[in-house]
Amino acid sequence: MASSESHGADKSNIDTSHAEFNALILRHKAMIWHICSDYRLGSVWNTEDCVQEVIMNLWRSFKGFEGRSSEKTWVWRVATNTMLMLQRKDVRSPQTESIETDNVDKRDEEPSNDSYQQLQQLIEALPEESGVIIRAFLDGFSYKEIAEMTNSTVGAVAMRIARLKLKLRIMYKRENKL
Repeated sequence: MASSESHGADKSNIDTSHAEFNALILRHKAMIWHICSDYRLGSVWNTEDCVQEVIMNLWRSFKGFEGRSSEKTWVWRVATNTMLMLQRKDVRSPQTESIETDNVDKRDEEPSNDSYQQLQQLIEALPEESGVIIRAFLDGFSYKEIAEMTNSTVGAVAMRIARLKLKLRIMYKRENKL
């Protein structure tokens, strides 16, 4: 009888864990979507697929989250690392989709403004670590949060962001012949 009682307690813990995880996803759904849509991957991956991949990785590491960083920072880090991993995987695998499918995917996306798309392209041209830092800044994270996410100091983050802004401004001017 004692074993069935402990089994019932295990089920209760699992249910609680699922409820906590679902609540976490609801709290950070918009940020996850935003991160996934910021990374341009080949036509094999669309934003919804990337969101699902991030959620799976969050679930896999959910029990290991110890709360040493904020929940928001942890979700951002898992989402960003997932996207970087998918980006690396996408670069290594040959594109096998047809042009027609590529056009259908683009029609389903929301129309976006040219300046935003150009900024995204310039960010993609940056080295990976620089892209991560500037994306975190653009996503509204504080210097302190970015320092925590990148295992850096606030001063180093502030200096990197200032340099990246200048670099992006120069790249933008060069691209637009200003």
